[in-house]
Amino acid sequence: MRLDYLLRGLAILKLHGEKDIEVNGITCDSRAVKKGYLFVALKGSSQDGHRYLAHAIARGARAVVTENVQNAFSGVTTVKLPDTRAALSQLAARFYQYPARGMKLIGITGTNGKTTTSYLLESILKEEGITVGVIGSINYRFKGKSLRASLTTPESTDLMKIMREMRDAGVTHIVAEVSSHSLHQGRTRGLQWSRALFTNFSRDHLDYHGTMEEYFKAKSLLFDSLGEEGDRDQVRAVINMDDPKGRVLEKITTVPVVSYGLGDNCLLRATHIQSNARGLRFRLVTPSGDIPIRSSLLGQINAYNILGAAATAFSLNIDLEVIARGISRLADIPGRLQPVKNKRGISLFVDYAHSPDALEKALQTLRPLAKGDLITVFGCGGDRDRGKRPDMGRAAGNYSNLIVITSDNPRGEDPAEIAREIERGIKGSGLKKIKLGLPGREKGYAIILDRRKAIQAAINAAKGGDVVLIAGKGHEDYQIVGSRKRHFDDVEEAALAAS
Repeated sequence: MRLDYLLRGLAILKLHGEKDIEVNGITCDSRAVKKGYLFVALKGSSQDGHRYLAHAIARGARAVVTENVQNAFSGVTTVKLPDTRAALSQLAARFYQYPARGMKLIGITGTNGKTTTSYLLESILKEEGITVGVIGSINYRFKGKSLRASLTTPESTDLMKIMREMRDAGVTHIVAEVSSHSLHQGRTRGLQWSRALFTNFSRDHLDYHGTMEEYFKAKSLLFDSLGEEGDRDQVRAVINMDDPKGRVLEKITTVPVVSYGLGDNCLLRATHIQSNARGLRFRLVTPSGDIPIRSSLLGQINAYNILGAAATAFSLNIDLEVIARGISRLADIPGRLQPVKNKRGISLFVDYAHSPDALEKALQTLRPLAKGDLITVFGCGGDRDRGKRPDMGRAAGNYSNLIVITSDNPRGEDPAEIAREIERGIKGSGLKKIKLGLPGREKGYAIILDRRKAIQAAINAAKGGDVVLIAGKGHEDYQIVGSRKRHFDDVEEAALAAS
């Protein structure tokens, strides 16, 4: 594709070299540059792509887009723009020939529940006979093909490339988890969403956003832009009205709202909820009638996830019987209260909960299932929001009989210091420190920084009828210690320890 076509309409401040050249690809990662590529230098929170211009050119970049480079590079076209981040999504969309146009794009945002809701909605759409693609935390998948997810919402270049592949494969509906980072950075800028779904809002990612106000402001961008370039009457905002921020979003958006929740004021709601170890049952109440819902997913939090998916499907005019069948056919979701089979007579679960609210909801779900004790293994990520660590400790202390504090992804921080910050919250709940392995185990908490040993110790301490939750990493199959990323899978480790 010609560079002059890609640059059309952009506010070019300075240009050195030729515009009428062919570009073979586009990327903002210098490591991904190939011969004839266009490299776009982005200023990130921890890295500046301008530092890698020479690397990109050495790898074969034919042109580079920058913000602050003054000197031209021999044989390479240099384009200076006021904001390369803002330009990237437009450049990527144009290079991949606007792949999302004419497709139904369904964006899901919120602190928790995005992944589960995306799986539920995918199951419903497939039951309807729709060819669907999913872009989310676990993977990017369509028509039997699965790509490993590097980010919940990919960078603009990757996002447009994936959408192009989906479109070429016959996908008509795309369900995408939309992270606050991606909204703030403009990775999804220019996409015309058919549906935007809000799950809930609670503390997370303050290491990036700084305040809860800024975090919510980023989330709200998805709803603020709905219907800007299309027919507002055909676009819907699907909002959890039981969350206080739901009312705020309802005022922000200019498109019709489909509300869901447990309250009588919601358009779609759940009544007569029954939750046990076998899953959920409730009655889905809609303007078109009521229908019984059955799911193997656990707890009231999943009642909300089911409602969100059902409300979105309902807004797409999918029959209630199809919605109910799609929900019932989804057995479980990787790393989301995922059960791990064992012969010890304990109930063992792995969950991605890595925020105070998510951990509390997971423990609230599992507490009634425990005939004996509820044992929790968790840590907190390093180089991330430190303020949530005592809050997660308190949540664990309020619901658990035994807690094992361990490492999550400590990254560049001292795991022992992270554990001490968690410990402050646990102490606030009244639990005392104990030593595991002694006869007559008592209620309390222990610190075992080696995650493998922590999982083994918790499972060895469990008795028949106990419930063990291993929280924080869920579907992740790695652990980051320092700058090293090594294989580590909580499901594998739990199954091995319980064998």
